[in-house]
Amino acid sequence: MEAIVAKDLEHVYLSRGGNEPARALNNISFSINEGEFVAIVGRNGSGKSTLAKHLNALLLPTGGTVCVFGKYTNAEDLIWEIRSQVGMVFQNPDNQIVATTVEEDVAFGPENLGVAPEEIRKRVNESLEKVNMLKYIHHSPHMLSGGQKQRVAIAGVLAMNPKCLVLDEATSMLDPTGRRDVIRILQKLNKEDGITVILITHHMDEAAHADRVMVINRGSLVLEGTPREVFANSEILKKAGLDIPEVTSLYIRAVNEGIVKGGEIPVLMDELEKVLLKLDFVDSRKQERTHESPDGITESREKIIEIKNLSYVYMPGTPYERKALDNVSLDVYRGEILGIIGQTGSGKSTLIQHLNGLLTPTEGSINVAGIVPKGKALKELRRRVGLIFQNPEDQLFEETVEKDIAFGLKKMGLPDEEIEKRVIEAAEITGLPKEVLGRSPFELSGGQKRRVAIAGVIAMNPEILVLDEPTAGLDPAGSTEMYQFLLKLRKEKNTTIIVVSHTMEHVAYYCDRVAVMNHGKLVLAGKTREVFSKREFLAEMGLDVPQITEIFYRLNKKFPFVRKDILTVEEGIEELKRVLKK
Repeated sequence: MEAIVAKDLEHVYLSRGGNEPARALNNISFSINEGEFVAIVGRNGSGKSTLAKHLNALLLPTGGTVCVFGKYTNAEDLIWEIRSQVGMVFQNPDNQIVATTVEEDVAFGPENLGVAPEEIRKRVNESLEKVNMLKYIHHSPHMLSGGQKQRVAIAGVLAMNPKCLVLDEATSMLDPTGRRDVIRILQKLNKEDGITVILITHHMDEAAHADRVMVINRGSLVLEGTPREVFANSEILKKAGLDIPEVTSLYIRAVNEGIVKGGEIPVLMDELEKVLLKLDFVDSRKQERTHESPDGITESREKIIEIKNLSYVYMPGTPYERKALDNVSLDVYRGEILGIIGQTGSGKSTLIQHLNGLLTPTEGSINVAGIVPKGKALKELRRRVGLIFQNPEDQLFEETVEKDIAFGLKKMGLPDEEIEKRVIEAAEITGLPKEVLGRSPFELSGGQKRRVAIAGVIAMNPEILVLDEPTAGLDPAGSTEMYQFLLKLRKEKNTTIIVVSHTMEHVAYYCDRVAVMNHGKLVLAGKTREVFSKREFLAEMGLDVPQITEIFYRLNKKFPFVRKDILTVEEGIEELKRVLKK
């Protein structure tokens, strides 16, 4: 039976502030069967989220129709019935948490449906059991990790007994463990309970687990099929601002290089491993190891940040006292790109908030560019250290982009001519076109908002730029543009860049060194290649390595002469050429 059928679906957002009406969906037709697991992928602004909101009548078609379990969404008297059958989970779990305990939060939906109290208690327990959160039933949801909160949000939807679950970028703010847990739970709900799952994402490794993948680009459905069929069309995906999983990319490159014979394209790690283990490996004893940073830039040894025995306690002397940092010591060098990784709650964000004096140590010391962050020195410190938060909207507040970029400069008391010059320079460096300077920052896409936030900081010429999850919510093309911009900034201004990230592929490809946090402690720091070669240790910390590194780790277990410190597809191809029988 068909769960959802869209026919010639169109959606046009009405004009605001004199702007032209925006066409978000253009003549889309598709059907999704009951019990299917479908991934809908596309770049930022492609129309994915607009489409998702049509699936449970949060939006109504401008043209065409959407039929949900036999009910048309444009029938006003059926809207609430449709919404009770199709549950939605959004990107930020905090936006869906409404109660003070996990139990009350999960019960909120069925209470509003008028379900009997005994039935509510049963549904709450069953829903929490399904997402492995029953033991947290009496906890405050706001004290949970991001991944745990998202599981509570899913439980809250499940308690309403939906036939279909729609998740709109529900894993984009989670660490690797949180993402993996959510995907595992979705697979279980789909296979065991028969719930139709529709996953909106731009993480192609997540889409690989679906039965079917739909690709949206500029409001149109441009490609559809199994993950294997879709990933074979890498050129179409590239034009749509998307990529393919590293396991698939390595296989396609290996076929093109004549390393393996063409066949069924692998989309999962285990599938590629089976293909590669059939090849003839030879121990050539020729080790061509590279210890350069990924972009070939040799790090300076001039220290710009010195952190010694830093500890920080939230809400000391209260029942909620929590030690977020525990005796952390770390040096950062001028002109390097340092990646900080760790699970949600490991202390990463607390650590970087010490770098410009937003927080001050409970114990220990910190010296940033020769400044100890306290008292009157804080003003100078914040001029030298720019901090970009995970959500760019937290830093945007002015009427226009130009005013937002200029805000910090005016606070510095610079003359108007200098301010205008720096605003234009910052906009050019961050890739913001002149025409957006007069627009409201809140009208821009997620990627452009992030650029505005960065432009406002770099206009002040900071020596150090700190970014908390700079690519969270960005599509693959936007993420690449962001890191290319950071490399350009480092090259042109020798800016020291510190990046907190959950995306291991980005850290491996762009960072010179990596610091690993776990339960408030700095447990490992070193060159990127050295850190990611410690796969077992990182796994104990709840962290992944890049897909390409994981593949060569597995090969190394079978053939010890194969390098396990491979970071990129290009390195992987060269290593296969080295160790395979000619």
